[in-house]
Amino acid sequence: MAEPEFDATGVGISRMLRSLTRAGHVLVRDGELVLMTSYGSEIDSAPVDEVRISGYGMRDQALATLRGRSYLLRLGLRHREGLLSAVRTARAKAAAERGVLGR
Repeated sequence: MAEPEFDATGVGISRMLRSLTRAGHVLVRDGELVLMTSYGSEIDSAPVDEVRISGYGMRDQALATLRGRSYLLRLGLRHREGLLSAVRTARAKAAAERGVLGR
């Protein structure tokens, strides 16, 4: 298993109005975004190509949509920017591996 491109703990993760965890774990690893509880149980995961991250207008939060399911991530400002950057980088790596770039 490769070193994660992004790793944040203590993340609040909600779905609609329901809090799933107040101290969750968000990873971008091997081209996949993984949301986990504080106990290490997986909440959801998806390849970065199937993930949409929006942070516009939200100071320390991001809205992550994985395969049509939306999650509100309360990350903190520094981690929010890191997540957006890690997802962009992982998408570019996946595209390069498929041979989409450079032609």
